[in-house]
Amino acid sequence: MRFSGREIRDLGAAWLALGVAFTFFFRRDVAFGLLGATGQFPLDTAIVTLLMSMGTVGVGFLLHELAHKVVAIRFGRVAEFRADYTMLALAIGLGLAGFLFAAPGAVYHMGREVTSRQNGLIAVAGPVTNLLLAAVFFPLVVVAPDGLLLQAGQLGVSVNLILAAFNMLPFGPLDGRTVIGWSIIVFALVFTVSAALAVWAVLFVGFGL
Repeated sequence: MRFSGREIRDLGAAWLALGVAFTFFFRRDVAFGLLGATGQFPLDTAIVTLLMSMGTVGVGFLLHELAHKVVAIRFGRVAEFRADYTMLALAIGLGLAGFLFAAPGAVYHMGREVTSRQNGLIAVAGPVTNLLLAAVFFPLVVVAPDGLLLQAGQLGVSVNLILAAFNMLPFGPLDGRTVIGWSIIVFALVFTVSAALAVWAVLFVGFGL
């Protein structure tokens, strides 16, 4: 699997921008400090939250997109991620304002013709990866003491489950629309599991920040 220079730059920019947007959204003291509303900027808090956001939200996004790329290449397609810089700027601006909306870009693939099943598998690979990542973070929620590790576990579990459920919605350019076009059974299974776990995470796990 190869990455062009542009693709690496786009992935890096999206990773950083998402980290910044989620930092502003989850830590209003950082946003208010940057805007000068509090008279001081909590630099230590900003750095810790940014690194945690990039290590949980950012990793969830990156591996979601890379899963699309891996499966597309497996089926003989040429696939690359392209960032949407307008949407990245919007995500940061909305995060600063206290809102959360992120559509950082997507993996585009072309070349060898694929079947409906193959296209569906390319699409579902992203949400399934987020479900697996939530499982990876979950032990931290169970065994980590109060502190950064527990917060990272909570954020990693909740955000990845929400990403999986959101991307399985059968609308617009989201993965769910492609999956339901291939198999209603697979769509129903993945969407139901993702949505139920996302609700559970919001109610009982939280975000840790």
